[in-house]
Amino acid sequence: MRNFGRVLLICLRYRFSVLASIICAIAVGALWGGNIGGALPVIQVVFSGGSLQQWVDEEIEKADQAAAECQALLGPLRRQLAEAEPESRRRLQTEIAAAELRIDDQREAAAKYRRLKPYIDKYLPTDPFQTLSIFVGVLLLGTLVKSLFLVAHQILVARIAQLGVFELRNLFFRRSLVMDVATFSREGVSDLMSRFTHDIQNVAVGLSAVFGKLIREPAKMIFSLGLAAYICWRLLILSLVIAPLAGWAIRWLARMLKRANRRAMEEMAVVYANLEEAFRGIKVVKAFTMERRERKRFHANIKRYYHNAMRIARYDALVHPVTEVMGILIVALAILPGAYLVLQGGTHLLGIRMSDEPLSLPWLLIFYGALIGAADPARKLSDIFAQLQGAAAASDRVFAMLDREASVRDPQRPRRLPRHRKDLVFDRVTFAYQPGRPVLRDVSLRIEYGETVAIVGPSGCGKSTLASLIPRFADPTSGQVRLDGIPLDQLRLRTLRRQIGMVSQDPLLFNDTVLNNIRYGTPHASLDEVVQAAKQAHAHQFIERELAHAYHTVVGPMGGQLSGGQRQRICLARAILRNPAVLILDEATSQIDMESEQIIQRVLEHFIRGRTVLMVTHRLASLALADRIVVMEDGRILDTGTHVQLLARCSLYGRLHQIGCDDLQRSA
Repeated sequence: MRNFGRVLLICLRYRFSVLASIICAIAVGALWGGNIGGALPVIQVVFSGGSLQQWVDEEIEKADQAAAECQALLGPLRRQLAEAEPESRRRLQTEIAAAELRIDDQREAAAKYRRLKPYIDKYLPTDPFQTLSIFVGVLLLGTLVKSLFLVAHQILVARIAQLGVFELRNLFFRRSLVMDVATFSREGVSDLMSRFTHDIQNVAVGLSAVFGKLIREPAKMIFSLGLAAYICWRLLILSLVIAPLAGWAIRWLARMLKRANRRAMEEMAVVYANLEEAFRGIKVVKAFTMERRERKRFHANIKRYYHNAMRIARYDALVHPVTEVMGILIVALAILPGAYLVLQGGTHLLGIRMSDEPLSLPWLLIFYGALIGAADPARKLSDIFAQLQGAAAASDRVFAMLDREASVRDPQRPRRLPRHRKDLVFDRVTFAYQPGRPVLRDVSLRIEYGETVAIVGPSGCGKSTLASLIPRFADPTSGQVRLDGIPLDQLRLRTLRRQIGMVSQDPLLFNDTVLNNIRYGTPHASLDEVVQAAKQAHAHQFIERELAHAYHTVVGPMGGQLSGGQRQRICLARAILRNPAVLILDEATSQIDMESEQIIQRVLEHFIRGRTVLMVTHRLASLALADRIVVMEDGRILDTGTHVQLLARCSLYGRLHQIGCDDLQRSA
């Protein structure tokens, strides 16, 4: 529950709402207990045919008479004490102290009734039926006021819970954006989505329970048990003797429920992953007629979630019976001794004093009513038990992400970096996603400012990984990457990445307008600057002629309303608008048609001038732009040189070039 406590601390920032909700909960509890206690005059006075005026006079007379009787006993007891033997003195002293205490109690009771008498005589009728009518009216008014406080409490609780979840979602999203790129590829977006939606929703349910029933129902219990304690606190203690057993049973159920909820949430994350893969790969699923396999896979995943959900349901089903049985035992432990005391007219049970004076039947009925009034909140508390355990398990999963530190982060004392003007150096760089399995091995490479370097090699040789080290999507396992002589891990991420533009093989657009997609990363750019960048990227013409609302056209999720070539040109316009000193092209033309590739090549011929460019490519047209070509194999640099030099001396480059020529001929 520690992490759920951290969520509660977030909610406590909204002090006014929390304080107001507690006041409303206390008011509901007080009126709940007051309505039960208000039945006493009806039972004791009205249905006996008398009036409250007669009742208060009788109570004053009884209290005065009881005090006088005790006072009369004190004289003989004190004389006996003066003459008693030492062994009898302790008993007599105890009896004298008890008599004096009883006199004080009776005098205090008489004084209380005397203070009450003027108001009863002045404001309440003498007719029993009229008195009953007033009490019924007061009961209805009390119920109405209680309902108003209840409505206010529920609204305030909803506000607190939603504000807490609002803050938690913001924290979670902020932390997710800070995490390394590898986190998203290693754990998958679906797991993050499951935590962000399903788990945080469980936290919201738990917050509503804590600030709602967990405050309101105990308040009702406290006032009900307070009324029972006022009538006979010893009998109440006897009734609650089995409460520790109930506490042990509930604690055991709590552990089981939290464990089952955690497993269910993990299974839900697997279901999210299954859905994401099936929906994103729907073309592949249909092309290979694998609908049946996907149905079976989904069925197996959702079946595991079903079994965990049923485990939660079984434990949750035990909570209500346990609390109900314990409640019945508590009432039973009160009924038998209480009835015995009333029927016998005594004050002791098995030699133990249970009350200072004999209990009357009306008082005993109110005592039972108070216990029943405490049992109803206890039943409602059992209903939220599973919600609290689910919220606790969900909080653990959410804070497991919030507490995670990114391996790539800003240095404590970052160095200043002017616009790049010198070189980009990889100095004996080794990198591994998993320990003992390096993807890059002792890579050393120096790229002069303004130089365009192409990286080629077979799939999996580490080309894209090498490029990803420049914007610090990851840091080398050993070695250094330096920009203008400054190690990248000594620069602020924002400072470094502001100098870098990137165009990848998967042109990513957001579900926004063309205008906002182009100036993504340069949000303060004017419309004229955006149009100029689009013209340089050869995108302006199709934006104006083919899109319904030109630059204000919404491109759809992931840019799905546009073709691959159109998306790539918009991404290129985005990079042009950013005006980066370092440009990374990661297979930027591999997913588009020949016509779009030719257009983009013409754009790049002009745009790469005066910038340091790293191209990951296997396209022959792109290689023509490079000043130098680096051939990689198995995470190492195999050779470096111009196209002609590499054809002459590097067999791997020759094979790659031949494959490229064959692909070009087939495309033609």
